[in-house]
Amino acid sequence: MKYGFIIDNRKCIGCHACTTACKSEHDVPVGVYRTFVKQVEKGTFPNTRRVFTVMRCNHCTDAPCVEICPVEALYFRPDGIVDFDKNRCIGCKSCMQACPYDALYIDPDTHTAAKCNYCAQRIDIGLEPACVNVCPEHAIISGDMDNPNSEIAELLSRETVTVRKAAKGTHPNLFYIDGDEAALNPVATEKTPVTLWGAQARGVGHFAKDAEKLAYDGDDIVATAMKETTVDGNTVRPASSAHVMLGNQKRVYDAPDKGILWGWEVSAYVWTKAIAAGAFLVFAFASLFPEYSSLLDLEMLGMGTAAVLISLVFLGLTGILLIKDLDQPKRFLYVLLRPQWNSWLVKGAYAITLYGAMLTLWGLSVMFGWRLASQLAFWLAVVSGVITAVYTAFLFAQAKGRDFWQSPSLAVHMLVHSFMAGAAALAIATFFLGKFEITADYLGMVMLTGIGINLLTIIVELVMKHPTEDAELTVEMITKGRYSRLFWFGAIVMGNLLPFALLIYGGNELMLAASVLVLAGILITEKIWVEAPQRIPLN
Repeated sequence: MKYGFIIDNRKCIGCHACTTACKSEHDVPVGVYRTFVKQVEKGTFPNTRRVFTVMRCNHCTDAPCVEICPVEALYFRPDGIVDFDKNRCIGCKSCMQACPYDALYIDPDTHTAAKCNYCAQRIDIGLEPACVNVCPEHAIISGDMDNPNSEIAELLSRETVTVRKAAKGTHPNLFYIDGDEAALNPVATEKTPVTLWGAQARGVGHFAKDAEKLAYDGDDIVATAMKETTVDGNTVRPASSAHVMLGNQKRVYDAPDKGILWGWEVSAYVWTKAIAAGAFLVFAFASLFPEYSSLLDLEMLGMGTAAVLISLVFLGLTGILLIKDLDQPKRFLYVLLRPQWNSWLVKGAYAITLYGAMLTLWGLSVMFGWRLASQLAFWLAVVSGVITAVYTAFLFAQAKGRDFWQSPSLAVHMLVHSFMAGAAALAIATFFLGKFEITADYLGMVMLTGIGINLLTIIVELVMKHPTEDAELTVEMITKGRYSRLFWFGAIVMGNLLPFALLIYGGNELMLAASVLVLAGILITEKIWVEAPQRIPLN
């Protein structure tokens, strides 16, 4: 048994009855939707057309939201329906990043994820989903696709159907008859902040987003929508029928933008995690160089002590930021107590926990002379430190909705950042501890090598041919668009080229300045790498 949907665009009249029925059935709050009707106008006058397309969860056979959810709040039912349990959800928003179809949202009342669940409570008592019952044109067909006698199975065998983003490999179970690419492909039409038919004055779900608010001229929404406005320095004109008839295809009715789901907390936690993992790894890495073996001594106020203290402090900050980003922070222990082991959020949480425990054990073992325990803890800390440094790359790779994060070099990017950040943090600490003369050569060498590899990695990530249009648009946004100034002057010049020059020139004060610039550059880079892909529309 496998349930699915067919949307027959030959019949849909855009009445929004399905949207209304869904909101009524599930008491969906104002501003968020489990299903909605997107409208796109296309053509050149007098040959114009308005396309109505019902958008909702695709109930994928290989649902990435289920794979990434760390607490099994999303799960497969035996009948193929992807359902959710709001009582387990921690509000991490990973499922929203993983869904290529933008089908999930954070409920502003419960602060947990929600989506279309195929009206599972109705299915269990033999009824059809509410949207199917209410559709006046029978444009929504539901049923068991494995039953050859069902209407949906007959239509699938007889009609030519399309799905959204088939290349994602999710095997969606939502099919469109006469589906239009202008409506199914979110980047085929321009996302405008206001439309002729409606405007959303405030954000919804995971915090209201004030940055993209538009001023209302009294209560006259249509008058406001017809005005030009400025967003991020660019003049934006509303989508109007007249504009469409001049040869443009535009969205004229759409769901409100959810904004940046993973904001400054995630960028900051990637940065603090890099310092926490890198400080000890840089210290341990000295064992590979005989000339720096003396740095491995855990002397009082030496590099070893500084490494452990820096790692533990920034590991604690990482945990605080992770919890703060949750919409249900009181449930953060669910990640450890109710783990879903396919999620890299779970693997990362256990790696961070093990890393912190091994750092503590190693420091105590050396202090009290427990030689065997210190050797075991040292190497376990190295292994868990590497995992701590790179696991976020694999978590981002599970976020299949964001194509730019699928880069195979992202793990190298994060490992290199850890070594750079760890060396910079140790340089600052040993400078103020009076041990700078002993550590300067080694830490300078690590930073110089790290900057070289980092620049090479960035070139690979941005210059290589990306497989999807979404990823290419993200690269263009970073190098030429919204983030270009921050990227070139902040990440590249200030965060890499200038500290490289200061390190080459030499001098304690210059190396201290270079270390500060390296840390600032990494934070700026992480902000861009986390935010930019989220500005590509998924719906």
